[in-house]
Amino acid sequence: MRRTAALIIGGGPAGCAAAITLARGGVAPLLVERQPAGDALCGGFVSWRTVARIDELGVDPASLGGHRVEGVALFAGRRVHRARLPAPAMGLSRRRLDTALRAAAARVGVTCLSGVAVRSLDAGTATLADGTAIAADTLFLATGKHDLRGHARPAAARGDDPTLGLRLRLHPRRDIAAALAGQIELHLFDRGYAGIVAQEDGSANICLAVHRSRLHAAGTPLALLETLAREHPALGARLAGLDATAAIDAIANVPYGWRRRDGTPGLYRLGDQAAVIPSLAGEGMGIALASGIDAARAHLAGECASRWQQRFARRVARPMAVAGAARRVAESRWSSPLVALLPPRLIQVMAAATRVG
Repeated sequence: MRRTAALIIGGGPAGCAAAITLARGGVAPLLVERQPAGDALCGGFVSWRTVARIDELGVDPASLGGHRVEGVALFAGRRVHRARLPAPAMGLSRRRLDTALRAAAARVGVTCLSGVAVRSLDAGTATLADGTAIAADTLFLATGKHDLRGHARPAAARGDDPTLGLRLRLHPRRDIAAALAGQIELHLFDRGYAGIVAQEDGSANICLAVHRSRLHAAGTPLALLETLAREHPALGARLAGLDATAAIDAIANVPYGWRRRDGTPGLYRLGDQAAVIPSLAGEGMGIALASGIDAARAHLAGECASRWQQRFARRVARPMAVAGAARRVAESRWSSPLVALLPPRLIQVMAAATRVG
C-alpha cells in the first residue's frame, strides 16, 4: 500500500489549485487524474475574478492567449440586450487552462499520476483501477461533474426534470468571430439556455443547459439543436452548417443549485463536488479555483474538513442564490418580456453578484 499526506482526486482547476496551494505551504500532495488535459464539458468562460486567481497560482493569464471578453449580449426571443462586464474576462478552453495549471503544479513539486482512475474511496484509502491502494491522511475530492462511486451527490438535487449539459465546438468562421468580438453571448429559450464564447484558437465554444423534457421531445441532441436553431434565428446563425458528424459532448443529471452543506472528516469536497452554480453565471471555474485554494489553506491552518465544508457552503450561498434566480427567469416562457425590462446596469450588478468573493 502506498501512503501520502494528502491525496487529490482530480486534476482539473479545483484539484490543481489545491495541489499548488498545499505544495507552497509545505505539504507534498499526490494528485491522481484519470485523463490527460482535454476539453471538458465546460462553458469556456473565465471571469475577471478567476483571471486573478489563475495569476495567484503562478500562471500568467496573458500567456494563455485567451479571447478577451468585455461585454455580454443577451438574446431572449427576438430581443437582444448588451451590457459591459464589471471587468475584462476571457474565453479559454479547458485544455489550455488545465495544461497550464498542471505544469504550474509540477513546478512546485506536486507528484501527478496521470491516466489513472480511482475505483473506490473508503476510510481514507483510495483504490485505483489497477488494484493499487493509496492511504492518505487527508483527501481532496475534485472530480468535477462526475461522481465517484460511493460519494455521489444526492439524486434529489437533480429535480423532477433533470438538466442535461451539452457542449460542441465550432470551427473558426469569420461571421462568428465578428459576432463574438469582445463579448460572450447568452441565448435564452424555454427550459434552457446556451452560452457562446470564442476560444484562444479562434473556435467558438457552445455550452447548453437543457431540461431533459426538451431532449425527450426532440429525440436526440442533434435534433434538439436543429429545433432550437429554427426557433431562435440568432442561435441558428451560430449553428449554421451543423450536421450529423458534429461531436456533441453530453452529461446528464447536472444538479444546478446544489451545495454540500455538511462534511466528512478528512475529506474536502471541491469544485462541482462542493457546489454546482448554474452555468448561466459563468462562475463554475471560479468556484473550482476558489474552493481548491481555500480548502488547502484551511488544511494548512488546521481547520477540519467538516467545518471548512460548512463555511464554504455559506461563502457561495449568495452568488448561488442570485444565479438560481437568474436561471429561473432565463428558462421560463416569459424570459423575453422579462429581459426586456432589464437595464444594462442591472445586468452588470447581477454579473458581479454571481462571483465568489
